[in-house]
Amino acid sequence: MRSGTDELPNNILASPESGAVDVLIAAWNRADTIGRAVSSALAQPDVQNVIVVDDGSTDDTAARAADAGAGTGRVTLLQLQSNSGPSAARNCGIAFSKSPWIAILDGDDYLLPGRIEKMLSVADGWDLIADDILVEHRLPGSDAQLRPMMFESQFEPFQLSFAEFVLGNSGRRGHSRKELGYFKPLIRRSFLDRFALRYDESMRLGEDYALYANALALGARCLVMPASGYVSVVRPDSLSAQHSRRDLERLRDTDLRLRELSTLSPRDRRALRTHYRSVDARVQWAKVVEAFRAQSPVRFLLPFGRSFPVTAFLLQKLAIEASNKFMRSLR
Repeated sequence: MRSGTDELPNNILASPESGAVDVLIAAWNRADTIGRAVSSALAQPDVQNVIVVDDGSTDDTAARAADAGAGTGRVTLLQLQSNSGPSAARNCGIAFSKSPWIAILDGDDYLLPGRIEKMLSVADGWDLIADDILVEHRLPGSDAQLRPMMFESQFEPFQLSFAEFVLGNSGRRGHSRKELGYFKPLIRRSFLDRFALRYDESMRLGEDYALYANALALGARCLVMPASGYVSVVRPDSLSAQHSRRDLERLRDTDLRLRELSTLSPRDRRALRTHYRSVDARVQWAKVVEAFRAQSPVRFLLPFGRSFPVTAFLLQKLAIEASNKFMRSLR
């Protein structure tokens, strides 16, 4: 077990020849779940190292991670002095990883036995291998149920294009948003290094979307396969459930940077416009809520002039809020 962010000796982490996968776990105040996450990663025979980056936690996250890896020689613990966000923490983990494949695991999630083996069995020729996420639902008085998040339980694996990925993260009339940005794929380390790709450290929301979109735009070959055993535990205090308007604006403006890439086709650019409008509608709704709380009629009305799709979205949100308020008044 190793703590700190100073340079490690060469024998601490595996060489690319001796291990297939390094699992990166960025965790902030996850003392209650980090042990399960680490143990589930260690249970994967193809995992050479589990790299836990404690992102300035104020609880016992680091100690629990150390306990889970004690005696294995396969866990590296890095501790950041202050909370820097998931992007910075993951980049720190990538800098210490050595195996040819990288897998991302959130500190409150866990892996089922055999997940990594299944994904590596189809890895030849791909830069990213993504499986559907299993969402853990716990009902009172019953065992946890695992349900696929994005697709049906079984489907034929397929190659994911840039446009399909971007549209899969977009809210569109007549189409449900699949949230493909929640993928936690195996990522070929050599592809990241070839293009110097890392997580955008200015983002605390949608950092996965930005990384995967950039990789696909640069030619990454991504295979999507049925759920193999990544389990996402829904928590009200998860980072994805807590975001500001600024977080949404950074996610939206990622599309402005992506559209500057010369590798994009006309279809790719249309997909980016759709995603931009989808996130912008959420930005404008955040402005409406802020203006309502500030009792500013002018600021409240300004977002309604943004565009027709935004106006339609805002009116729908207002109708839902009014309906919810009415139903609460009847209780």
